[in-house]
Amino acid sequence: MSEDLQCPVDHVKVNENKVRVVALLVLLLGAGFLLTGYNFIILLLLADFFVRAFNMQKYSLLGWLADVFVKQFNLPNKPTDRGPKRFAAGMGFVFVAAILAAIIGGWNILLVPLAAMLCIFAFLESFAAFCMGCYVYTGLQKVSKLFGKE
Repeated sequence: MSEDLQCPVDHVKVNENKVRVVALLVLLLGAGFLLTGYNFIILLLLADFFVRAFNMQKYSLLGWLADVFVKQFNLPNKPTDRGPKRFAAGMGFVFVAAILAAIIGGWNILLVPLAAMLCIFAFLESFAAFCMGCYVYTGLQKVSKLFGKE
């Protein structure tokens, strides 16, 4: 990881293994949407990203399923800060909202690239513990400094 990389921090710990299982579930649902075109999948993802981004994790269906898988497969608790994960969930919410807007607007040309990017980012988090959110956050911090807002 680059020394210049910044991540939002809130000093609350979550289980990284659970986060990675949630990312795997997002990947599977995103791939399911790409293969089937079922719009319900996008609504499910939108709701789940919303509750995770706005700190209502206890209402997350994917979080609940991840808890089941973590227990079933005896995955250890690997503490990590929640801040970057919430920021990434917020980014996921924006991505999925853009996919929904493309569906509603009939902009089919945007659906595949947006859904594919969502799947790529979920894949990277799930299998490589690579959080694109930290890179976006760092970029946003640099842009805000350019405009004199810190």
